[in-house]
Amino acid sequence: MVMKVISKEYHIWAPLESVWDALTNPKTIEKWGAGKAKMSDKNGDKFSLWDGEIHGTNLEVDTQKKLVQEWFSSDDPNQATKVTFTLTHGDGCTTLYLKHEGVSSKNYDSIDKGWDLYYLGEIKKLLDRK
Repeated sequence: MVMKVISKEYHIWAPLESVWDALTNPKTIEKWGAGKAKMSDKNGDKFSLWDGEIHGTNLEVDTQKKLVQEWFSSDDPNQATKVTFTLTHGDGCTTLYLKHEGVSSKNYDSIDKGWDLYYLGEIKKLLDRK
């Protein structure tokens, strides 16, 4: 099976702290629509989103800079993927870079759209001040 990489860049007109909070705080995650969430900003902690549809482990946490996670999803429950969120901030805008590695070619299109429709797009809608 061919594995692919999804890369995205979102410009969110909100403080860096707010974007980080939207990635790591279960209460904020629930506000942007990921259902009942279990999440933290600690290395090695387990997480789950959408009532366990997506779950995994925090592999690397550099507070307000980088979050690397191993993901499992109901789309392909036996295949781990790696998700990296990297944040930068300047002039009132936080840039969120996503790199999702190890995505199967059969699920690529739906996962790629899912980032925009249900995850990063929803974070931007919740936080964007412009």
